[in-house]
Amino acid sequence: MNRINSFSSIAEISNPLEILKSIAQMKGEKIVFSTSLSAEDQVITHMIFSLNLDIEIFTLDTGRMFPETYQTLQKTLEKYQKEIKVYFPAAEEVEELMTEKGAFSFYDSVENRKQCCEIRKVKPLKRSLKGKTIWITGIRSEHSQNRTEMQKIEWDAANNITKIHPLLHWSNDEVWTYIKANNVPYNSLHDKGFISIGCQPCTRAVKEGEDFRAGRWWWEDTSKKECGLHSIKQ
Repeated sequence: MNRINSFSSIAEISNPLEILKSIAQMKGEKIVFSTSLSAEDQVITHMIFSLNLDIEIFTLDTGRMFPETYQTLQKTLEKYQKEIKVYFPAAEEVEELMTEKGAFSFYDSVENRKQCCEIRKVKPLKRSLKGKTIWITGIRSEHSQNRTEMQKIEWDAANNITKIHPLLHWSNDEVWTYIKANNVPYNSLHDKGFISIGCQPCTRAVKEGEDFRAGRWWWEDTSKKECGLHSIKQ
């Protein structure tokens, strides 16, 4: 809790760009930003790269991504000429999962799906956060009902790290206005009804009137559809 109190001045800043600048200026911190190449993450990437902020950026490649997601990564690298570190799951764990349960075991049960997420996302995330002290994300409260009670600055006990969400209170309109105004590269699937984009077998386009995350793990009958990267208070 004392750790969170030390960020009280940043918590009072509403402008995401100013939040990032303030974080980057903090002495002794090892700062990292995780991007899934989503629209909001692309906004933060643009802010960091445009100002040459001393913040490392990484992404998780699960091995099951859409071609359009890889294209977004490539366009981003070409535009900014900056490094985005890529983390893969452990090959032996993927091999064991595929050998024992096949390529689509996640459709069979929530337990199987969470096992796949654990191997392909959660464990690589823990490697990427090792030794870091501040983790920046593109989470917005509009993403799901589960995230409406999140605070801009939180302590992530599971990863032993301070977690900061600069865009937490931004609306979807604000995100897209920024993208268009600054010519930020974005995933072309967003133009085809895909709002929240994850692994290809686990993501579909969202129908009119559906929830933001309705296209993720659509076969599961639950309102708390998370992969385990971001702990949600139950």
